[in-house]
Amino acid sequence: MLGFLKNPVVVTAEINMNLMALTVMGLISRLWGLSYPRAVVFDEVYYGQFVSLYMKRIFFVDDSGPPFGHMLLALGGYLGGFDGNFLWNRIGAEYSTNVPVRSLRLLPALAGALCVPLAYQILVELKFSHCAALGAALLILLENSLITQSRFMLLESILIFFILLAVLSYLKFYNLQRHSFFSGSWWFWLLLTGVACSCAVGVKYMGLFTYMLLLVVAGLHFWQMIGDQNLSNVSLICHFLARGLALIIIPVAMYLSFFYVHLTLLYRSGPHDQIMTSAFQASLEGGLARITQGQPLEVAYGSQITLRNVLGKPMQCWLHSHTNTYPIRYENGRGSSHQQQVTCYPFKDVNNWWIVKDPGMQQLVVSNPPRPVRHGHIVQLVHGITTRYLNTHDVAAPLSPHSQEVSCYIDYNISMPAQNLWRVEIVNRESDTDVWKTILSEVRFVHVNTSAVLKVSRFIGASLPEWGYRQLEVVGEKLSKGYHQSMVWNVEEHRYGKSQEQKEREVELHSPTQMDLSKNLSFMAKFTELQWKILTLKNEDTEHKYSSSALDWITMDTNIAYWLHPTSGVSTRGRSKREPGEESRVQFSCELPEYLLSPADKWQLWVSAGGICVGGWAVNYLPFFLMEKTLFLYHYLPALTFQILLIPVVLQHLGDHLCSSLLLKSMFSALTVAWFSSVYLAYCTFSPVTYGEPSLSVAELKALRWKDSWNILIRKQ
Repeated sequence: MLGFLKNPVVVTAEINMNLMALTVMGLISRLWGLSYPRAVVFDEVYYGQFVSLYMKRIFFVDDSGPPFGHMLLALGGYLGGFDGNFLWNRIGAEYSTNVPVRSLRLLPALAGALCVPLAYQILVELKFSHCAALGAALLILLENSLITQSRFMLLESILIFFILLAVLSYLKFYNLQRHSFFSGSWWFWLLLTGVACSCAVGVKYMGLFTYMLLLVVAGLHFWQMIGDQNLSNVSLICHFLARGLALIIIPVAMYLSFFYVHLTLLYRSGPHDQIMTSAFQASLEGGLARITQGQPLEVAYGSQITLRNVLGKPMQCWLHSHTNTYPIRYENGRGSSHQQQVTCYPFKDVNNWWIVKDPGMQQLVVSNPPRPVRHGHIVQLVHGITTRYLNTHDVAAPLSPHSQEVSCYIDYNISMPAQNLWRVEIVNRESDTDVWKTILSEVRFVHVNTSAVLKVSRFIGASLPEWGYRQLEVVGEKLSKGYHQSMVWNVEEHRYGKSQEQKEREVELHSPTQMDLSKNLSFMAKFTELQWKILTLKNEDTEHKYSSSALDWITMDTNIAYWLHPTSGVSTRGRSKREPGEESRVQFSCELPEYLLSPADKWQLWVSAGGICVGGWAVNYLPFFLMEKTLFLYHYLPALTFQILLIPVVLQHLGDHLCSSLLLKSMFSALTVAWFSSVYLAYCTFSPVTYGEPSLSVAELKALRWKDSWNILIRKQ
C-alpha cells in the first residue's frame, strides 16, 4: 500500500526566463525611489482628497468615473495606516509624516510594472515570435510617459493594466478553445476576461472602449463557430451561454459590486451629498439624517413641511418666502403685483416652512387621525411665518417674462383675487391613489386656475436683484407638458402641526421633530441615483495650462509639468521619444492586400493583430475627438500602449517578408538593434525628468526641449 513512498515525489515546472526578467525590470523601473518626491504631484491633489474621504468614511461623488479605481488607491492608504488627515489643497505641498507616500503610490506602480510582461504575453498569444514579444515589452518598459504616470497616485497605469489583462485573457481563451472546450483553463481565462473588463470600466469609463472591442471580437469569433459543421446546436447554445455569463452577466454584477462596496464604506454625510436627493441624504449618517430622523412618513392636511427642489442645480434650494414684496416696477419698466416674494433659498431657514391646508377647512393642524394627502388632491400651501397663501396669476415673473409670477397673496382690496389652489401630482407614484410621502415622493404642484407648474426658473441659476436678496427665482411655468427636475419638489423636513395659534405655531416651526421613522433606501435605488449623478454631473470645464487636443498627442506638440522642485529643477512628463506608431498603422493598412493573397493562417494572424492592436488604438483614441471635456496628454496613454504593441508586429513582417536575402536580413537586424538603442538612449536622456532626479542645470533642461511647443518649467534663480 505504501509502495509509492519508495520513489521521490518529483515536481517539474517550466519557467520563462524572458518573462521573469521583464517582470523584474518592470518592478525596478516603476518602484525605484517611489517615495520621491515627498510632495503632492499633479492630480494627486485630486485623488488624494477622495482617499482621505474613504479613510474617514465620508460620502463623495466624483463625476470622472466609477469608484473602483478610487477604492484601490484608498486600499494603498489603508494598508499604509493612513488616517486621512492631510490637506490636499495645492500641487507641490510637502507630505506630512502621517502620509504613507510609498504605500499610496504602490498599487499604481505595481500595475505599471506588470504591464511589461503582459505586453510580452499578448504578442506571444497573437502567434508572433518571442523576439517580437520581447521588443514590445522593452518598448513598454522604456516608455518614459508610462513610467512617470505609474509612479504616482494616479489611475492610468491601473486602467492600462486591466485593459491588457483583459486582452491577454481573451487571447488565451481563444487559443484554448480550438482543442479544449469547457476545460478548467478554458473557463478560467474566459471568466478572467470578463472580470478584467469589469475592473477596467470600474477604474475609468475609458475602459468601456476596450470592453466593447473585445465583445465585438468575441461576437465575430462566435459567428465563425456557427458555420462549423462539427459543432451541434446544443454545443453552440452552451458556448453562447458561457460567453454571455462571462462577458456580460459577471461584468455587470461586478460593476454593481463596486458601487455596493463604495456605498457601504462611505456611510457618513459630507459636503458632496448635497447634490443628492433628500432620500439619499437621509440614508447617510449625520447631516440631513440627523435632522429628518423620526419624521412622520405621510403628509397630511395640517402638516408643516419644507420643500426642496429636486434639480439641485446650480445649488440645492428650498421653497421660501419672506415679508418683502416685489417692487411695483422693475428696472426695465415692467410692473409687478407687489405681492409677497416667493423664492428658492439655498440655505435652511425658518422661512422655508409651509403648512399643507385643506381648502375646505380653516384649521392648520393635523387632525386625529391624520388625513393623508394623495395624488390628485387639491391643497393650499400656507407660509408658516407670514400665514400668507402660495399664489400665482397672470402677471409676468421678474426675470422670466414668459412665465407667471409666484407670490404669497396679499389682499390689497383691488381687482386681483387670490388664486391659491394647487393640485398635488406625485411624479414617481405607483398608482393614482398613492399617498404623498416625506422625502420619498417627488411631486409637482399644478396651479388649478392656470395649469401652470411651480418650478425654479428656466434660467437655471438666475438670481433675483438686490431687492430679492440674490435668491433664485420661482415661477409658474405655462404649458408644461414635459418633465424637468426643476418642476419637481420633495418634502425634506416634516412635522405634524399641533398649534392653531400663530405665536405657538412659530415656536413649533423653530423646534426639531422627534418622531421615530426609518426611511433607508435600497441599494439599487442609491446606485441608480449615484450612477445618474456621475453621468450627468458636469463641472465647469476651464482651460488648463497643460490641456491639449487629441491631435496634439500624435504630433507630440504638448507635454505636462507634474512637479517643480522647490529650489532647483523640474519634473515633467511628455511623450519623451517618437514611437513610429503612426507609420506602423499606415504600414499595416498597406500590407493587407499582400496578406489577402497569402495562406489562410498568415491572413488570420494579420487580422488578429490588426483587430487587437489597431482596433485597440482606434477605440481608445478616436472617441476623444467627440468629447467636450478638458483633455490632457495622459488620456492618450491607453491608445499609446496599443500603438507600441503594433511596432514589433510591423517589424517582424518587414523582416520576414521584405528581406529575402541573408544580407538584407542582416542589415535589417542591425537597423532594428540601432533603433532600439536609440529608444534606450532617449529613455536615459529623459530619465532625470521621469524620476525627478538628479537635478539638472538650466542649460541641461533647455536641451531637453526638443520641440518649441514643449513647456518645461525652469525656476528663476
